Amino acid sequence: MANIKSQIKRIRTNNKAQARNKGERSSIKTAIRHFRDALASGDTSKINVELVAASKKLDEAVSKGVLHSNNAANKKSAMAKAANAAGKR
Repeated sequence: MANIKSQIKRIRTNNKAQARNKGERSSIKTAIRHFRDALASGDTSKINVELVAASKKLDEAVSKGVLHSNNAANKKSAMAKAANAAGKR
């Protein structure tokens, strides 16, 4: 444990940010899981709705600093590619 007052405060703020980021990452994973479930069902309208929802979650995470922009772009690209492949069946 730190002895310096400013470092103690810094540890507290880091823990709060970590808790916020953990919740955000969890909601991203849930949105991606919903997209994959829609992909497995094969319903193209549901796939498109879930793709938009997951993409929005990823964009929000980037703006909040939870994810790096390239990481979110790679995830969105992979989902769009899978959605296009499912639509062409």
